[in-house]
Order: sequence, then structure tokens, then C-alpha cells
Amino acid sequence: MDDSTPAMTPASSPDAAASGRQPIVVVDQVNKHFGDLHVLKDIDLTVGKGDVVVVLGPSGSGKSTLCRTINRLETFESGKILIDGQPLPEEGKALAQLRADVGMVFQSFNLFAHKTILQNVTLGPIKVRGVGKAAAEKHALELLDRVGVGQQKDKYPAQLSGGQQQRVAIARSLAMDPKVMLFDEPTSALDPEMINEVLDVMTGLAKSGMTMIVVTHEMGFARRAADRVVFMADGEIVEQNTPEEFFTNAQSNRAKDFLSKILSH
Repeated sequence: MDDSTPAMTPASSPDAAASGRQPIVVVDQVNKHFGDLHVLKDIDLTVGKGDVVVVLGPSGSGKSTLCRTINRLETFESGKILIDGQPLPEEGKALAQLRADVGMVFQSFNLFAHKTILQNVTLGPIKVRGVGKAAAEKHALELLDRVGVGQQKDKYPAQLSGGQQQRVAIARSLAMDPKVMLFDEPTSALDPEMINEVLDVMTGLAKSGMTMIVVTHEMGFARRAADRVVFMADGEIVEQNTPEEFFTNAQSNRAKDFLSKILSH
């Protein structure tokens, strides 16, 4: 690293251990390659119960790959990842259980086009969790109301706006009662006027105590909702700090350069 000022070390950063919160996600010395490209380099990250961690960085920095690795949508070569104290399972029923415990909201909404909004939200609890249909529908309606699309329950995804579809996707993940929610650039496919309606739902989730890891370019959300900002570049965590400290007093030249380009627009 060519930084004149050293980045915060993991020991001094405001991580879950420092906050005294129970670790829900522990990423320990994880490495990942795509062919010859080293996309995750010795990644260490601990996220405590109720923490909201926003991952920032330029395109190609490894942010989305990290997010997908935590949900085992991507494999990794070395290191380990623990979810609520348990190592990531590689396959089978244990992996399905993990996917239920780790909610994921993508750039694309991934809703089932041939099912109604209500059916989209109840499918997972009924099929994976074994919840009865009546109980699943009651919970789903509560969640759809919570994200502001309860009136749309009998419509199909194509009848909803992008912002509404993404809020349904959030409700669908919440219906599984996950231990942690991963968001991989959840607003990047949305029209500008729809972005805030999704970010408002996410801010509400953060305030409710949901453990969240959010990959995003939305600096306002990072300032408003994050407990901690993790800045990645070239497959490494370069620094992590509180939003206030990161945005006003970034330690590394890489982060300063990134912020100068982002915040000047």
C-alpha cells in the first residue's frame, strides 16, 4: 500500500468484539481467485448481532464477491467463514439451512414471475421452514405492509415498479427470519425516484436491530444507517471505521481518492 498514513488495523477498528456484541458473521483470512485474478485477499471481518456494516469501494474491489461468499454463492480457497458460530456448510441440507439464516437481496429482484407477491413471500417459509400456509400468509402480509406494498399482494411481479419489486424481495428474505441480511447493491438497477423508497425500508430495518451487511454506492445511506464502513480496494479491506470518521477523516490514500471522486458529484 502506498499510503503515507497507516490504515486502521483490525485490532483498532470498531469491530464486533470491541462493541461487545455477539459475533454473527466471522470472515477469517478468506482468499478467493477467479482464475489468475486474486479477488479476495486475506479478508478478516467480524459483524456482531445488530451491526449494520456498509461495504464501499470502487468497481472490481471484491465487495460483491465477499457478499456472495458469505452466502456460499461463491466458493473460496482458504480461510473460514462462521455464521453464528457455525462454519459454512458446502452442500446439502445444511447449506439450505444456511441460506435460510442468511437473507440475500440482489441487484435484480429474482422474484418468481408466475407467482403472486404473496406467494413469492410465503414460498420459502412453507417449503424450507415448514411453516403452515395460514401462519406463513399472516406473517407475509405483516411484512408486505411493513415494506409498504401490502396492497399489492395479489399482483404479479411484472405489475409492480422496480422499487416495489425490490421491497417485496426484502420482505421475502425477512419472511425466513434470517440471522443476517446481505444486500448486494440493492438499488443499482432502480430508477432514481425509486431508490429512496428502498433505502427507507433498509434504514427502518437497521433501526429495528437487524444485522446487515450492505454493498452499496449510496453514501447517504452509509452515513445515516451504518455502524461501520468497510472500505475495499483491489480485493483487500483497506480500512474500516465509523461513518463519521471515514467520511471526514479517511486514513488511506486509496479511500481519500475514492471519496474525492464520489463526493464531488
